[in-house]
Amino acid sequence: MPSLSPAFRRLASSNLAAQFSEQIALAAAPLAAVLALGADAAQTGYLQTAQTLPFLLLSLPAGVLADRMQRRLLMSAAECARAVSLLCLLALLWSGQLTLPLLAALGFLGAVGTVAYNVAAPALVPRLLRPAELAGANRWLELARSAAFSAGPAAGGALVSALGASAAYALATALSLLAALLLAGLPADAPAATATRRHIGRELSDGAAFVLRHPLLRPVLVTAVFFNVAWFVLQAVYVVYAIRDLGLDAAGVGLTLGIYGLGMLAGALLAPRLARRLSFGALIAAGPLCALLASGLMLLTLARPSPALAALAFFLFGAGPILWTIATTTLRQAVTPNAMLGRVSAVILTATFGARPVGALIGAALAEQVDIAACLWVSALGFALQFAVICASPVPRLRSQPEAVAG
Repeated sequence: MPSLSPAFRRLASSNLAAQFSEQIALAAAPLAAVLALGADAAQTGYLQTAQTLPFLLLSLPAGVLADRMQRRLLMSAAECARAVSLLCLLALLWSGQLTLPLLAALGFLGAVGTVAYNVAAPALVPRLLRPAELAGANRWLELARSAAFSAGPAAGGALVSALGASAAYALATALSLLAALLLAGLPADAPAATATRRHIGRELSDGAAFVLRHPLLRPVLVTAVFFNVAWFVLQAVYVVYAIRDLGLDAAGVGLTLGIYGLGMLAGALLAPRLARRLSFGALIAAGPLCALLASGLMLLTLARPSPALAALAFFLFGAGPILWTIATTTLRQAVTPNAMLGRVSAVILTATFGARPVGALIGAALAEQVDIAACLWVSALGFALQFAVICASPVPRLRSQPEAVAG
């Protein structure tokens, strides 16, 4: 990131450490549940529900906080909360007292930190950079996330397989504390002068109304909701499916999840070249298209159980949607006044990431009442719907990034 400011570089380094911490812990949780606690597909689905529920419950309040206080302080507190949850998990593992309910409860606490960090970070970036630098900055942040999604699950799976879940959680704790330390060196970012004088309900409704009335943000929001429901129907049961039907062990599961991160990394690296060849709207639409193709490959594993097919599906699940994330984050930052960017990001995070526990709960219920195959079919239907929504909107017709609004 040669042309970006030292402050942004520090933020990007913190983001890298935080993303690695999250991915290692997320990979370790279902593996520990299945291999150490004997969880079945329905129970891992309910575990995923607990670990994603804070996105639904707390994103909006976190967005108001992100517009009322220094965002770097909110992010530091978030990482400290995640570190505390990881330390508690370590203590329970070492004492032999870990249970599925405790694993779910501490996963919930760790996700509270993730929510606050993810809401505040996109709102902080425009304070550190010029509008013309936003697309490049978002690409660097997504490269870091891609690296974490690539190496994090693989590292988590390998550590669980070789040394047990304690080693994975110890590394995740250290990385979370490093992320908080890096944030402490960022410059102060004072909130807008009017941010503390309005009722929280009015602020939340303003953010929601802005998104729902905007002709570009609204279809992006709906598309992302369908994507996240479908993705977490699949995620809810994948570990059990991979071990039981695809014949993978803990390291193999981590490897296939890591290939998802390799797809993200490939997409992020190719983003500048694709941006020169495709319109801004086509770059956004590439994400839902790749997800739809990936869901078809995952369905093929029902007829032909193949780790290679699953790995290719995960690669596409990473490569396309990372283009979506880079472009839609830039779109949101460009069309939203900075004074309300925290709330707008929170509305989108609530609806999209809040769809994750819904998807996980659907996956758990289907696995319990029908079978895992039903989960894969319902997931594929969700990916078909998200592609249809974005294609019917004006977003794919955008020729270039919209001009940044003032405020």
